[in-house]
Amino acid sequence: MQDFAPTNVPAHVAIIMDGNGRWANARGLPRTMGHRKGVEAVRGAVKTAAELGIRYLTLFAFSSENWSRPEDEVSDLMGLLKAFIRRDLADLHRENVRIRVIGDRANLSGDILPLLIEAEETTIANTGITLVIAFNYGARDELVRAMRRLGEEVAAGRLRPDDITVERVAAALDTAGIPDPDLILRTSGEERLSNFLLWQGAYSELLFVPELWPDFTRDTFIAALEKYASRERRFGGLRQPTLAVGS
Repeated sequence: MQDFAPTNVPAHVAIIMDGNGRWANARGLPRTMGHRKGVEAVRGAVKTAAELGIRYLTLFAFSSENWSRPEDEVSDLMGLLKAFIRRDLADLHRENVRIRVIGDRANLSGDILPLLIEAEETTIANTGITLVIAFNYGARDELVRAMRRLGEEVAAGRLRPDDITVERVAAALDTAGIPDPDLILRTSGEERLSNFLLWQGAYSELLFVPELWPDFTRDTFIAALEKYASRERRFGGLRQPTLAVGS
């Protein structure tokens, strides 16, 4: 097991968990087996993040575009989500993990939404790592919903257009109260954000790793954090010059 000195640990890591289907196909297995193996990687990632002192871990569990996948695959993904919450919620709660869910909750099937709400309400007082589950989430959809809310406030006379600031927009997003991710990581070698945290990721470090999500281990996570720690974040500013000795 790889050791990691917890220096410059990001407060918030967001992960696009990609490659379940390719992992299964490479082994001659149905795609559903890749998703099931991916759930095991989720458990490991949450445990590793908590042990290393990461305060927020956001996982892109199901996008608003994923509904277009074959019906049997969507059904299996929903079943895995339900099983994860029902089976793992007690353990996460015992480990002081707080759960937040981001994404559009309108029109979710009757048995999914109550489970998501239960997970949030059960763990709301926990003070350990916050596990943010992006479910039925799309960044453009999130921004549209936020703009509609602000527009309604303007139309009702409760808000002036000049009062709409970066801070007010951020407060209208699903992630209100959650710091922007320091690091956005994607597995499987694909190098795109796929409509994930577009506003929040404006100054995030991006890292793309070749491992498929079911192969994402503690060592993979630590190697990614080491690469993050080696980077200099300037947030649009200039690197501070190093003065020569005796100058």
